[in-house]
Amino acid sequence: QMQELEDRLVLGARLREAIARDELSLHYQPQLAAADLRVTGFEALVRWNRPDLGPVPPGRFIPIAESLGLMPEVGLWVLNETCRQLSAWLEQGRSGFTVAVNFSAQQLQRPDIVDQVREALARHGVPATMLEIELTESSLMENVERVQGRLAELKALGVSLSLDDFGTGYSSLSYLREFSLDKLKIDRSFVNDLPESTDDAVIARTIVAMAHQLRLRVAAEGVENEAQAGFLRQIGCDELQGYHFGRPAPADEIDRKFPRD
Repeated sequence: QMQELEDRLVLGARLREAIARDELSLHYQPQLAAADLRVTGFEALVRWNRPDLGPVPPGRFIPIAESLGLMPEVGLWVLNETCRQLSAWLEQGRSGFTVAVNFSAQQLQRPDIVDQVREALARHGVPATMLEIELTESSLMENVERVQGRLAELKALGVSLSLDDFGTGYSSLSYLREFSLDKLKIDRSFVNDLPESTDDAVIARTIVAMAHQLRLRVAAEGVENEAQAGFLRQIGCDELQGYHFGRPAPADEIDRKFPRD
């Protein structure tokens, strides 16, 4: 217990410096259209590599960043770095895809979040339509009316909004109508045991049917094999993401793996 507390304090202090010292980087995981498996976008995932310790796994530092209230800083760095990379890709003649960034509840509560997104896009000359913002269910529930207004403002900029790990949190279906979302992501916990698990199959089918009724696209995360991919395609899932198609990788690896058309 003491060790854990110490770990958090030490890592927390180091994390504050990490942003300034340029120790954070982004890896991008491809997202594919289920129908023809062309790459439609990427999810930007933050990585922390410490000169003295090597890579610190996100599962270890993200909860610390959240508990110390550092997520708005980390999130702002991710937003700016994503826009910088998008701008570099645009200069290489790459376009027609999106990059998704994850917003934490803390970020969404910030009064200046819409301005931050607007400024990052403008600074790097990136069209808003290329940016997707991923939210978690818990972040939407934190202050529903405020969040509703904020999401409407983000949508007005032209960015798209997706709801991550759908089905694991509150999943209050009535709220899906209230928020101006574009996409639901089926959580990997429902994808793991497809297609064998009949319960998970029912859940996945239901999410797809319901989302489509509400005019939302559906993506599945954590797709690790062809059987899962085939089943998800068959039930009408729109996008697939997971190790079966590509692990998160730095931008230069993405450039090699997905050459320009």
